[in-house]
Amino acid sequence: MSDIMTMLKEKIKGKDIRIVFPESDDERIITAALKLAEENLLKPVLIGDEKKIKHDVSSCEVINPETFEMYNEYVQALVERREGKCTYEQALEMLKKSNYLGTMLVYMDYAAGLVSGATQSTGDTVRPALQIIKTKPGISKTFGYFLMVRGDERYIMGDCAINPNPDSESLAEFAIEAAKAAKMFGLDPKVALLSFSTNGSAKTPETEKVAKAVKIARKKAPDFAIDGEMQFDAAFVKNVGEKKYPESYVAGKANTFIFPDLNSGNIGYKIAQRLGNFEAMGPVLAGLNKPVNDLSRGCSSNDAYNTAIITAAQSLME
Repeated sequence: MSDIMTMLKEKIKGKDIRIVFPESDDERIITAALKLAEENLLKPVLIGDEKKIKHDVSSCEVINPETFEMYNEYVQALVERREGKCTYEQALEMLKKSNYLGTMLVYMDYAAGLVSGATQSTGDTVRPALQIIKTKPGISKTFGYFLMVRGDERYIMGDCAINPNPDSESLAEFAIEAAKAAKMFGLDPKVALLSFSTNGSAKTPETEKVAKAVKIARKKAPDFAIDGEMQFDAAFVKNVGEKKYPESYVAGKANTFIFPDLNSGNIGYKIAQRLGNFEAMGPVLAGLNKPVNDLSRGCSSNDAYNTAIITAAQSLME
């Protein structure tokens, strides 16, 4: 993992990237923020009352919702962004919640991204992002991928976190966004859309959904190497790929794997993590207009530190 993080650090250092941490009451978050500030990798923005933080956080920026000078402007901007779905009074209440204020800081271009989830649920992190930041033009859903690392090996696996049963259009979006993520991590993306069938060896609604997704993805992003549907062994093992799918330019060489549903995605990455001894970094959320990432409540300070670096790197992606 160290070489990947070193590469990402080089990308973000000196760019004056602000990343918001809404959970300033958590020791792990403070430890990560102070380390990021000390190394001059980014500018941590903590939401909370500086007087209640039991550390010297002068190297970070602290925004107290109770004294935030732009509060009324942000409330009005939230009302406008929600397009009639909340009143001014409701927006006032929403912005008292640190994740909503943090997300608005990103939306209003004060910060480049947000990292949360050490003390709050995934919904508390993702919901404000979907309501305020929203997905990129042409993308209907956000999804969560993992960077899987073992020694010099690195792979992308998704969606392993968000969407139970994505349709063909969504799978195509995931494939394209995962390819962009692979490039961010220094990979030459070769994207396999996985199934229990390889190149039409079985014909069911499930396999046809994946095959259709490949056609959509290729049309939208012809410069990326995207192929399928294919079984994992055909995607991953060179001689199997050559035998099962000889005409494919991805089979046997894939480094980015798109699962057909959340069941298989979540099970698949955890098998790799537990039986294959891969380190699983994520989930990293993709498809949003600006990066927001969700930590596990069991995360370490190092997890928060690494996730902030990834979030900053995402903010530089085209």
